[in-house]
Amino acid sequence: MKTVNDNPKVTTVDIETLQNENSTKIHVANKPLYGFFKRVFDIVCSLLGLIILFVPLAIIAIVIWIDSPGASPIYRQDRVGKNGKTFKFYKFRSMVPNADKMLESLLSQNEMKGPAFKMKHDPRITRVGRFIRRTSIDELPQLWNVLKGDMSLVGPRPPLPREVAMYTEQQYQRLSVVPGLTCYWQIQPKRNTLSFDEWISLDLKYISERNFWVDLKILFKTIGAVLGLEGE
Repeated sequence: MKTVNDNPKVTTVDIETLQNENSTKIHVANKPLYGFFKRVFDIVCSLLGLIILFVPLAIIAIVIWIDSPGASPIYRQDRVGKNGKTFKFYKFRSMVPNADKMLESLLSQNEMKGPAFKMKHDPRITRVGRFIRRTSIDELPQLWNVLKGDMSLVGPRPPLPREVAMYTEQQYQRLSVVPGLTCYWQIQPKRNTLSFDEWISLDLKYISERNFWVDLKILFKTIGAVLGLEGE
């Protein structure tokens, strides 16, 4: 079994045992009671969030449309959920309309080792995009994904199909639960400086120890991360 520091504030993760994919197998416990109450909590919170934030979300959408005329303020993208099932993922547009086509030419500048693409000064990000990413406002439309059941409030972030295609057997284990709006990785200080292996380690840590109390702690710490403008 993996060895990971139990304090989610710690940015340094012990991933030594996770580097051998043949020996790293986590046990995904069946927790029907937890799953039921987690789903009820997701529905109530996402529905309330969409109702309460309706006007602010509409204003943000208008601002994005003004900044990028002709492009939809809501960006839809295929993401991979539990057990490899693909779903439509929603977020506020923070990049230029042809961002996906530009990606191929930027892959050589990827600052994260592994399948995920991270680039601190990504030229595809718009003026408004930088602000909504910094404040994590761009993620709010995913409350609709949570309400639909594609995602949960807490869980590993949903990857792109092209990323999953490069997964090792060990990395694929992060798809054994419903993906989330926030997770251990999301609340790490300077999270984008973590390696992909450390990110995976945090996801596997969550899957192994997940319970309602852990979810509440992550949600509470997410508020702090958002207020601290730790998005990027």
